[in-house]
Amino acid sequence: MEILARLKTNKFLEDIMLKELLSDIISVEDVLLVVKSNGATSEMRSNSLNIKQKDQWITIGDNDGPCHMHVNPYMIKHAEFVIEEKPERISFSVRFFDDNNERVLGCFFTKMYDENKNLKIERKKLYDDLLEKYGQKIEIKKLMSS
Repeated sequence: MEILARLKTNKFLEDIMLKELLSDIISVEDVLLVVKSNGATSEMRSNSLNIKQKDQWITIGDNDGPCHMHVNPYMIKHAEFVIEEKPERISFSVRFFDDNNERVLGCFFTKMYDENKNLKIERKKLYDDLLEKYGQKIEIKKLMSS
């Protein structure tokens, strides 16, 4: 697994960049947002989700709709742009972690390959554009982790 960029928490990330980054992620079609705990997993598609912030909570989705989530930006301590090699493909994600380095939210870019298992360049560009936009605001680190 290669971590392309790690966004460390600070007041800027909490108040501005986190909501902006989440907003940019959900503006991309076919991103799977995954919230996972020991006993349950929730998955939402980014398609047609809205985002807003009130007080300490960022709400993704329609609060009165059938599916939404609340994210406490003060609990997110860092985010990582991750490229992970799988047996037949490479996965692309942005992952958000708490104080204990536990993943709070994962945003996985889906439908990255065509029927012949070729990477769709236009989908990869969406991911690369986000990395470039937020990588300019933070120190980009190339790390290898297993």
